[in-house]
Amino acid sequence: MKKLAVAVWLLSQAMLMSCSQVSTDTAAISAANETNAEAQGLSLKLELADNHYQNKAQSRSVLTITNNGTETLPAKGWKLYFNGGALTAADSTVATIQHFNGDLHYLAPGPKFEEIAPGASGTIEVLGRTVRNVSNFPSGFYIVYDAEPGKGIPVSLEIEPGNHFDEATQQLAAKIYEDNATIKDLPTTALTKVFPTPISYQEKGKPFTLDTKVTVVADADFRREAEHLSEILATAVGQKPAIQSSATGKAIYIRKKPGMGAEEYTLSVNPERIEITASSPAGAFYGIQSLKTMLPATAYAGKAATVEVAGVEVKDAPRFGYRGFMMDMARNFQPKSEVLKVLDVMALYKMNKLHFHFSEDEGWRLEIRSLPELTAVGGTRAHATDGRSSIVPSYGSGPDASNKAGTGFYSREDFIEILKYARDRHIEVIPEIETPGHARAAIKAMDARYMKLMDEGKKEEAERYLLRDLNDKSVYRSVQGWSDNIMDVSLPSTYNFLETVVDEIMSMYKEAEAPLHTIHFGGDEVPEGVWEKSPSVQRLISQNPEVKNTDDLWYYYFGKVNQMLQERGLYLSGWEEIGLRKEVKNGKVNWVPNQQFANENFHVNVWKNSPGSGAEDLAYRMANAGYKVILTGVTHFYLDLAYNPSFSEPGLYWGGYVDIDKPFYFIPYDYLRNLKEDDRGNPLDRSIIKSKEALTEKGKANIVGIEAPLWSETNRTTEDFEYKLLPKLLGVAERAWAKDPDWAKEKDAAKSNKLYSQAWSEFINVVGKRELPRLDYYAGGYQYRIPTAGAKVIDGKVVANVQFPGFTIRYTTDGTEPTKTSPAYSGPIAATGAVKLRVFNTAGRGGQTITIQNQSSM
Repeated sequence: MKKLAVAVWLLSQAMLMSCSQVSTDTAAISAANETNAEAQGLSLKLELADNHYQNKAQSRSVLTITNNGTETLPAKGWKLYFNGGALTAADSTVATIQHFNGDLHYLAPGPKFEEIAPGASGTIEVLGRTVRNVSNFPSGFYIVYDAEPGKGIPVSLEIEPGNHFDEATQQLAAKIYEDNATIKDLPTTALTKVFPTPISYQEKGKPFTLDTKVTVVADADFRREAEHLSEILATAVGQKPAIQSSATGKAIYIRKKPGMGAEEYTLSVNPERIEITASSPAGAFYGIQSLKTMLPATAYAGKAATVEVAGVEVKDAPRFGYRGFMMDMARNFQPKSEVLKVLDVMALYKMNKLHFHFSEDEGWRLEIRSLPELTAVGGTRAHATDGRSSIVPSYGSGPDASNKAGTGFYSREDFIEILKYARDRHIEVIPEIETPGHARAAIKAMDARYMKLMDEGKKEEAERYLLRDLNDKSVYRSVQGWSDNIMDVSLPSTYNFLETVVDEIMSMYKEAEAPLHTIHFGGDEVPEGVWEKSPSVQRLISQNPEVKNTDDLWYYYFGKVNQMLQERGLYLSGWEEIGLRKEVKNGKVNWVPNQQFANENFHVNVWKNSPGSGAEDLAYRMANAGYKVILTGVTHFYLDLAYNPSFSEPGLYWGGYVDIDKPFYFIPYDYLRNLKEDDRGNPLDRSIIKSKEALTEKGKANIVGIEAPLWSETNRTTEDFEYKLLPKLLGVAERAWAKDPDWAKEKDAAKSNKLYSQAWSEFINVVGKRELPRLDYYAGGYQYRIPTAGAKVIDGKVVANVQFPGFTIRYTTDGTEPTKTSPAYSGPIAATGAVKLRVFNTAGRGGQTITIQNQSSM
C-alpha cells in the first residue's frame, strides 16, 4: 500500500474527495501543516511496523520526531498530547504514555530520551491494539512545554501503514465482487418511480408535462405544503408556479379528503392533472415528496425547462409512525446549515423524527441563556489549565478553540430556525439532554459557573446548579475513558439545573410553534463505582427508605425526571437503560425490564442487540414487558459504523459493519432471524440466539418505530458526516416506511432468499439510477459514499462489478489514479501487474481506488 502522507485528522475527509480534489486540497493542507510544524520546529511520522506483534492482537509502530526548526527539542520539559490510539511506549525509559481523561493522552520523555538537535530526528517505539482501519490511528497531536503549560502548539502527523493490508484488500474486493454478482441490472423503465416503496403503485396512461404554465391548486389547510411544492418546481421549470384555489387548465391539485389515515395519501397522475389527496397536512406533504421522487435528477440541477411525470396511481401510508434519525452534533459539531440539509433529506424520504443529540461529555451545543457557561465553556474545546474557559480536546480537535469540529453551538435563534424548518417538513425534533452519564460538558460548565460566583462571594447562587458533590471521592471510568462525567442525582441542584434547561427548551418550541411531546434524557453507560463515595448520596440513603444503595439511585432519578416531565405535559424518552433493573443471581449481574416504569409511557431506544452480548432479544423483552420501543439496534442501524472491514473505510466497528444492505434486510418483528454476522463481519453462529425471547402480539403493539443514529466521533467535517449518512439512510427510510416485504413473511428459506434477491436488485437499482443521481443536486447536493469496486482475478484476467447499477468503473494499468476520463470497464482486463479500479457516479465524482494485483501471467 502506498504511503499516506496526510495529516491523520484529515484522512477520512481526503478519502471522500475526487481525484483532482485530493491532489489539490491535500497539497494545500500539507503545506499549512508544514508551516505550523516549522513555526514550532516539529513534525511526526507514525509507521506501522508490525500489526500482529509477538503474534498477539497488538501492533508495534515507530513514532519519528523530526526537528525542522532552529531550537533543540530538549530531553525533558514537555508533553505531546493526542487523542485516541490507546498507545503505550515499548520502553518506558525512553518515553511514557499516560491517559489524561476521555480519549486524551500524552507522551512524555523518559530518562533515556535524548534531545533532538535542529535537522535531526529521534524515534520512539509504541504499542497499541491491532489496527483495523484508518480511524484507529491517534489524532490531534500538540505539544505543551512545561514553561508554558497553558499553551498547546499543533504538530502535524504523517502515517505510513505499510503493506500490512494488501492481502486483506484483495480478499475484501473478491467478497464484494461475489456480493455484487447477485444484483441484476434492471432497465430504468421497470423501476418504481416513488421512493420509499409505496403500498400500491401502478403505472398507467400517458405522462403529465410540467412547464411554466402549470399552477398549483390547494385547499386552504394545505397552503404551507403547496408553498413547499411550488418552491421545488421553481428549480425544475425555472419559474415558481402560482398557488390558486381553482384552475381551468393543467394543474397540480392538493385536496383534502376526510377519513384517511394520519399520514396516508393518494397520488394520481394523468396528462391533464396531478392530484394528491389526504386528510392531514402530513399526508399531503408525503404525497408531494412522492411526486418529487418521480422527477428526474436533472430537475434538481435546474437544467430542465419541461419535465415529464409518468402516469401513475399510488395509494400509500407508512408502516411505522416513528421514522427516526439521530444526529450527534455534540461529540463533533456540525453547523446549522448541515442540520437543515439533514432535515431536507429526511423529509424527502418521509422520515419524521430528528433525535437532536446536542449534549455529551465532549460538548454542549444548545444555547441556554440563563446558563451561558453551557456553551461558553461546554461548547468550547481547547487546551487550557484553568478549567474555566473550555473543556479538553477530544477526537482530534486539537489545542485551539478555533477548531470547528470541537467548538461550536446553536444559538437560541438558530435552534428556533431549525425547529421551524423541521415543523414545515412535518419532522418532530426530539431534544436529548444526556443524563446522568455522558454529562461532562455540562458538569464542567457548571463548575466554571461555580468558581466565578464564588470569586464574587455568591456562595448560594454558585451552588444552585452544581452537578457534582464537591467532596465526592468516587473512582470510576466510563466506557469512553472519563473519570468525571456523571451527574450526582442525589443533589437538589441537579434537578434545579434540569428544570431550568427543560423550561428554556420548551420556550423555544413555543416560540417556533413546533411540536414537543417528549424530551430524551439519555440514561446509558453509567459505570460501576459512581456515587459510592459521595457524601450527598450517603445522606440521601440515610434519609430515604426507598433508596437503599447506589443501584436504587437509578430508579430514584428517573422517577423524579418522569414526574418533572409529566407536570409539563411531556413523556420521558431515553436509551434502554432507563427501563432496566439490575438483578444479581448466583453472582451474575442481569439487566431485566423494570416493572416500576413499564406502564409509564416510557419510550426507549433499544440499541443493544450484538450477537453474543446476551441482549440480542432485549428490544422484544422490553416491548413484551410494556415499554414503547424504538428499534435502534447497533447491528443494523448505527450509521457511524464503517461500511466494511477495509483499512481505508473510516468509522468505528465495535458493533460490526453497516452498509446500506443492513437496514434494508432488517425484519422489525423478527430481527433475530436476520442477525447474520458477528462484529467482524463473519457468518454468525446461530446457536447464540437459539433460545432468545420472541416478540409477542402484545409486544408487537409496543414497537413504535425505527431509528438510526449517526454518532460523530470520526466526523470532523460535513463531508465525513454525509459519507456515513448516505446512502445508508435510504435503507433506513425504506424499512421504516414500506410495508412488510414478501421475503420477510415467507417461511420457506429457499423461497425467501429468492424473493429477497429480487427485492434487493430492485431496491439497489432504484438507489443507483434514481435516488443517488437526485442527491447530487437536491438541497445543494450531498457527498454520499461512492462504493469501491468489487474485483478479483478469474482465468488470468481482472473482472470487476459495482454495487449500484448506473455507476461506472474506470481503471488504469500504468500505476496512475483513475479519473473520470480513464477507460471505462466493459469486460475482463487482461493486463498484468497492478490494475487500479475506481467507481464514478453519474456526476463524475469518484470513490476510493482499489488496486488488484494480477500475477497470473507474470
